[in-house]
Amino acid sequence: QVQLVESGGGLVQAGGSLRLSCAASGRVFSTDVMAWYRQPPGKTRDLLSSITYGGKTWYESDVNGRFTISRDNAKSTVSLQMNNLKPEDTAVYYCSLIREPSGVTFNFWGQGTQVTVSS
Repeated sequence: QVQLVESGGGLVQAGGSLRLSCAASGRVFSTDVMAWYRQPPGKTRDLLSSITYGGKTWYESDVNGRFTISRDNAKSTVSLQMNNLKPEDTAVYYCSLIREPSGVTFNFWGQGTQVTVSS
């Protein structure tokens, strides 16, 4: 079992920056992908960015170039540096560890952290 604890988030003005961090406890495998999702008010929770154990990254198009995901395998942590924030980035942000045993995808989730961007 894996537990994820997030930190960071808060209120920031448009154009500002925030950094989210997430620490995983329990065993993390080299095949696990770590990711950030977000859920705006009244909308679905969608994948925002992901990073493999080897450092391969993926970004959703709206944040590509503004957000940077990083991972520290020794500490089992993943971070999301968010720059040039926009009001539409307001959402609850969730850290996730994605595991695929035998081809079945399973997500472990953090508790979520609120990010609010004021205009």
